[in-house]
Amino acid sequence: MHFDLDKVRADFPALALCHNEKPLIYLDNAATTHKPKSVIEAIEQFYQTSNGNVHRASHLLSARATERFEASRERLARFINASSSKEIVWTRGTTEAINLVAQSWGDENIQAGDEIILSVLEHHANIVPWQQLAKRKGALIKVIPLTAAGELDLGAFGKLLTPRTKLVAINHISNALGVVNPVMEICWLAKKAGATVLIDGAQAVAHTPIDVQDLDCDFYAFSGHKLFGPTGIGVLYGRQEFLEQMPPWQSGGEMIESVSFEETTFAALPFKFEAGTPNIAGAVALSTAVDYFESHDSYQRMQHERELMDYAKQQLRSVDGLQLINPTKGQSGSISFTLDKIHPQDVGMLLDMQGIAVRVGHHCAMPLLSALGLSGTVRASMSFYNQHQEIDHLVEGLRQLKDYF
Repeated sequence: MHFDLDKVRADFPALALCHNEKPLIYLDNAATTHKPKSVIEAIEQFYQTSNGNVHRASHLLSARATERFEASRERLARFINASSSKEIVWTRGTTEAINLVAQSWGDENIQAGDEIILSVLEHHANIVPWQQLAKRKGALIKVIPLTAAGELDLGAFGKLLTPRTKLVAINHISNALGVVNPVMEICWLAKKAGATVLIDGAQAVAHTPIDVQDLDCDFYAFSGHKLFGPTGIGVLYGRQEFLEQMPPWQSGGEMIESVSFEETTFAALPFKFEAGTPNIAGAVALSTAVDYFESHDSYQRMQHERELMDYAKQQLRSVDGLQLINPTKGQSGSISFTLDKIHPQDVGMLLDMQGIAVRVGHHCAMPLLSALGLSGTVRASMSFYNQHQEIDHLVEGLRQLKDYF
C-alpha cells in the first residue's frame, strides 16, 4: 500500500486554509487534530438520517441511533483490542475518563496512607484528579523523576513501589515533550507490586497501535478529537472485573435498571457509567475516524512520522539560539524548544502572523516545566498529514523572528 501524502492532505479541508494570505501550517496536533471529510460527513449524515435518542424508544430513528451508537462501541473495542465492548465507556474525553476512575474506583479503593504513583511528565488531567482523591482519603502522591537522558527513571520507579502502592497513573506519551514511556514495563512492575494501572493515552492513540490486553493495563483513557474525531467524545477502557465492582459516578436517567422513591438499582455495563443522553453523533463520528485512521497502512504512517520528527529536530538544531527540550530517542508527535530569551508567547504570536500554528506556554504540565527550570516552551506537534516543507517554513519563520528581535 502506497502512502500518498497529497491524497491524505486532500482528505482534510482545514489543511487548505490560508492565514495572512499564506497557506496555513498546522503544527498543533497535540492540542487537537483536524478532521477528515468522512468524519465531517458522518456527523452531518447522522443528524439527517438517524437522529433519535438511544436505548429508549421503539421508533425507527431511535433504533437507527441505538444500532449505530453500539456498533461504534464495538468498533472502538476492536481498535484497542478490548476483550468486550462492555469495557468501553463513552466519556467527554480523557479528562472525564480519569475523573470517573478517580471518583468511582478511587473512592472505593484508596484509603488513608495508601500511595499513588504519578510521573513528572504528567498532564494536569492526570495529576489533579489524583491529588484531589489523595486529599479526600489521606493518601500519598509519589512522583517518578526523569533520568539525565530525559526519560522516566525506572530504577527510581521500582524503589517507589511499596505494599501501600494502590495505583500507578502514567501517560503513554508526554503531551509537552513527546517522550514515549515504557508503559508495558511499567504495567509489569506495577502489577508485580499489586498496584492498579491507569494509562493516559491522549497523545498515543494517533501515533502508535494500542492493545490494552497486551499492555495488561487496568484502565486506558483517550479523547476522540486527538484521533481525527469530534470534540466532546472520548473513551475509558476498563478491565471488566474492575468496572463490575465500581459504583456509578454520576446519577440520572439511562444508567438505571429500576427506580422507586425508596431505592434505585443500576444498569449493567457499560451503561451504569453513562448517565443522561450521550454524545451519540460524536460516538458515531469517532468510529468513522477510526475507520479512516486504519485505512492507512500503519507502518507507512508511522515511518512518515518518524522521518518527519527526525527531520524537524535536525532542522531546528540549525537555528541559532534554539534549544530543544529533552530530545530523547523515544519521542513521538511533539517537539518542545526555547529560542534565546524570546518569550514563547511572542514566538507563537509572530509565527501565527506567518500562518504557522504552534502551541506555547506550560502545556498543562506545570510540574514538568518547573522541574526543567522553565516557565514555558514552544511546542511543534505533528501528525501523519504534515509534510517536510512545513518544517522548512517553521525553521525559516524562526530565523526571520530572530532577525526581528
